[in-house]
Amino acid sequence: MSRGSFILRLALAGVAGSLGAGCTSATSSRTQAAEAPVAPVAVTAVEAVEQPIARFIRVTGSLTAEEQADVASEIGGRVIATPVERGTRVRLGAELVRLAAAEAEAQAREAEANAAQIEARLGLSPGGSFDVNAVPEVQNAAASYALAQNEFSRIQSLLDQRVVSQSEFDQRRTQMEATRQQVEVAKNAAAQQFQALQGARARVTLAQKALADTVVRAPFSGVVAQRLVSVGDYVNRGMRVAIVVRVDPLRVELTVPAPFISAVRVGQPVTFEVDAYPGRTFEGKVRYVSPTLETAQRALTVEAVVANPTGELKPGLFATARIEQPEKTPGVLVPTAAVQTLGGTSRVFVVAGDAVEERLVTTGQTADSSIEITKGLKAGERVATTSIAQLADGLKIAVR
Repeated sequence: MSRGSFILRLALAGVAGSLGAGCTSATSSRTQAAEAPVAPVAVTAVEAVEQPIARFIRVTGSLTAEEQADVASEIGGRVIATPVERGTRVRLGAELVRLAAAEAEAQAREAEANAAQIEARLGLSPGGSFDVNAVPEVQNAAASYALAQNEFSRIQSLLDQRVVSQSEFDQRRTQMEATRQQVEVAKNAAAQQFQALQGARARVTLAQKALADTVVRAPFSGVVAQRLVSVGDYVNRGMRVAIVVRVDPLRVELTVPAPFISAVRVGQPVTFEVDAYPGRTFEGKVRYVSPTLETAQRALTVEAVVANPTGELKPGLFATARIEQPEKTPGVLVPTAAVQTLGGTSRVFVVAGDAVEERLVTTGQTADSSIEITKGLKAGERVATTSIAQLADGLKIAVR
């Protein structure tokens, strides 16, 4: 063997020795790391408790106006004023549209004059009661009849004395009967005139109503949703001129699925939320429960009423509501922080000695900062409420 070959072999042997030593050191480090103890995760544990909780039904629906009226004109006429615009808040009786009133005023004056003429003929004061014997024509006829009676009595006494003839006596008796008939005729005529007065007074009422109807007024307090005419338009009787809605209170129309209809009663409290006001809760009460189900949806229509004094809630908003139940029933509760929900699956970590057990659960209703567990957990078991993201089934823990 030459001296060069010997030196080369020595060099190769040194490199191989170095590599072997390096591999042995790395393997030893990994083994020590794997054998090192894992530090337990510090958690806080809370015991699941069973206690009565308020039950509710979660439903959806929409807000609607308490009242909505398509206000129409009751007479025909030309529009001369429109003092309201869309969105105007109005009170009961507020003026919405005004029509030309000249013709209605003339008709009212004519009707009043006709009624006054008949009242004067009957001797009545405006609004006075009718007494047929107080009518001037009747009083005149009654006076003639009284005079005829006196004359007849005088002639009758003279006949007994044979001072007058029988024919003269018969003539005076006939005159007396004629004047009595005139009294009856006068009374009948007065009664007819009184009936005519009743008709004239009715025409006065109609004319006054027609005059009042030249101003179209709000049927209730609310908001003008639309004004449908402008100054100069001619409207006919029955033509819509405005739409008024009442927004305080509002109605909440809710749809309750068939399995829960037995739990709904008039007077139950309702709380709901709308997307327009995140985080805010509004309250109302059930006012109406439909006697029948919707055939297409197999659901019950329930109506609640909610106060809306500021008008911030608007008809048409979508509502997510809860109908509170009158009685509380027991349920197993844990803090909301103890439940981890991923992909629609809920789980808790039950403390078992110095480790945790992952357990799938079914959740129910919430109660303040707690949530009900309907399946998968018993009252008295302890669950971790902190460091949930770091836990896994069988992981060692240290309970604080």
